[in-house]
Amino acid sequence: MCMTDPVADMLTRIRNAQLAEKKEVKFPASNLKKAILKIVKDEGYVNDFQEKIVDGKLFLNVHLKYFNGEPVINTITRISKPGLRKYVSRNNLPRVMNGLGIAIMSTSKGVMTERSADLCGVGGELLCVIS
Repeated sequence: MCMTDPVADMLTRIRNAQLAEKKEVKFPASNLKKAILKIVKDEGYVNDFQEKIVDGKLFLNVHLKYFNGEPVINTITRISKPGLRKYVSRNNLPRVMNGLGIAIMSTSKGVMTERSADLCGVGGELLCVIS
């Protein structure tokens, strides 16, 4: 099966698992997905994630986070898509819910949040928004 947008697939699996109140979700691993999940974990939106090998293939197993029975992630949206890439300059970095959410970007200095990109003074491709 050829997947055209693996990041969107990861975000959709997380969204669907939280709607079904699952404790964890797994999907195929990649370096970009690991970088995004590291940021999401550091920001406190998921409990943890780890790599597992199943039938010789590497998967990421994400432990979802809930607070008072509600998912911590309210919205998780893919912004830049394979058919229409969205780039932002360092002067036009987005603010998500006045700083209560995060925007994850792919920059020349690696994958980072919009706050880190502002501190580094770089722009890049806007991958997703989480609040």
